[in-house]
Amino acid sequence: MSTGENLALLTDLYQLTMAQTYLQNRKTERATFSLFIRAYPRHRGYFVSAGLYDVLDFLENFSFDTGAIDYLRSKRLFSDEFLDFLKGLRFTGEVWAMPEGRLFFKDEPILEVTAPIIEAQIVETFIINQINLQSLIATKAARCVYAARGRMVVDFSLRRTQGIDAGMKVARASYLAGFSGTSNVRAGQRYGIPIVGTMAHSFISSFAREIDAFRAFATSFPDNSVLLIDTYDTITAAQKVVSLAREMAARGQRIQGIRIDSGDLVKLAKEVRNIFDAAGMKDIKIVGSGGLDEYDLADFSDAGAPYDSYGVGTKMGVSGDAPWFDIAYKLVEHAGRSVLKLSPGKISWPGEKQVFRQRDNQGQLRCDVIGLREDHFPGMEPLLKKVMEHGKVLPPRPTLDDSRTTLMQEIACLPDSVKAIRNPSSYPVEFTPGLRALLERTEQEVNQAR
Repeated sequence: MSTGENLALLTDLYQLTMAQTYLQNRKTERATFSLFIRAYPRHRGYFVSAGLYDVLDFLENFSFDTGAIDYLRSKRLFSDEFLDFLKGLRFTGEVWAMPEGRLFFKDEPILEVTAPIIEAQIVETFIINQINLQSLIATKAARCVYAARGRMVVDFSLRRTQGIDAGMKVARASYLAGFSGTSNVRAGQRYGIPIVGTMAHSFISSFAREIDAFRAFATSFPDNSVLLIDTYDTITAAQKVVSLAREMAARGQRIQGIRIDSGDLVKLAKEVRNIFDAAGMKDIKIVGSGGLDEYDLADFSDAGAPYDSYGVGTKMGVSGDAPWFDIAYKLVEHAGRSVLKLSPGKISWPGEKQVFRQRDNQGQLRCDVIGLREDHFPGMEPLLKKVMEHGKVLPPRPTLDDSRTTLMQEIACLPDSVKAIRNPSSYPVEFTPGLRALLERTEQEVNQAR
C-alpha cells in the first residue's frame, strides 16, 4: 500500500450497493459499528491490538477521486445521484479504540465507529482488513517472543508474506510485539526498525571452498560477520569458523556469530556451542532459523538449546497455525436505537461500549469487564480511548517504540497460564448487568418487530 494512494475503492462491492440504497431511502442517521473477535484460534489465550493508525489515516483522508468515480460510472451499476454524492463524501465521525500495543480478549470491542450510517458502513472492509492482519501477526509474534525466553527474535518473513503490503505490516507488527529487528530493509527505513541479516546458502555454494566464502564475507564485514554454517556439514563448518576466528583475532577482528538453518537444531546448537567453547570462543553467538515459530522456540527453550537469537520467517509472517481471526464489524446502534444480530453462534452485543481492566495489588491483570460507554468503575482502567472526532485524528499519537514498550509491560503482567504456548487458560472477561439488561431488552424488541 503506497503512501498517498487513494484507497476508497479498497472495499467490497456490497458496501457500495448498500450505500446507494441507504442514500435513496434517505437513511442518514448516525450509527455505531463495533469491531471484535468472536473466538480464539487454537492455542491462543489473548490478542494484541495493532493496525489502528493505518485505519485512522485512511478515515482522515477518505475520499473518492476522479478515477474512482469514473471507474464506478463505467460499471453502469450506480445512479448519477449516488456517484455525485460520493464525490463529496468524507468521513466525519468519531472512533473509540484500544491503542496499539494493548492486550485484548474475545468479544471485547477493539474499536467502535460512530458516523452517519453510509460513512460508517462503507469503511468496514478496510478496517477489518487492517486490524485483522496486523493484530493477527502481532499476536503470533508476541507468542514467539514469550517462547524465546529472553533471546532475541528477528523477522525473516518478507519473501513469503502474502504481498508487499503484508510484508511491510508484518515487519512493523512483529517489532511492536517485541521482535528486535527485521530483514526487510524498506520496513527499516519506513518504520525505524533495526535491520538484521546474514547470508544465503547460494553465497556459500558460489565459492569452490566453504572457507573461502567465510573469509570473503568476513573481509567485507569484519565488524558484522554472521556466517551460515549448514550448507554442507554443520560440524565441519563450525571447525572452519574456529580457524577463521583465530586468523581474524590476529588482525584484531572477531566473528560475531554463526547461523544454523537446518538439521536437528537442538543437537547441532549444543555441539557447535561445545566446539566454540572448547576453543575459548564463548563470545561467538549462535542464531537459529529455518521454518520456526513459537512452538519450536518453546521446545528449544525446554531442551536448553544454546541459541542466542532466532530468525523467524514464514510461519510467523503468515501466522501459519492460525491464518485468520473470526473478526466482525457489527451495527450495534442506529438512530438512537440499540440493535444486534441474533444468528445462532453469532449474536452481537448492542450499544456503545467500553472495556474496563482490573489489576490486583501487584499490578497483575485480574479480569476485564465489558460495559456501556457511560459506565464508570473506580480503580479500573477504561481501555477504549476517543482517537478520532469529526473525522480528525486526536493527539497524542504514540510512536511505534512507545506502543512496543506498553505491550512489553502489559504482557509481563498477564498470568503465565494465559500466555502458555499450548493450551492456555482463559482470561476472565465479564459483562456488566447494565449491558446484559440492554441485550435482553434489545432482543425482545427485535423479536417483537420482526
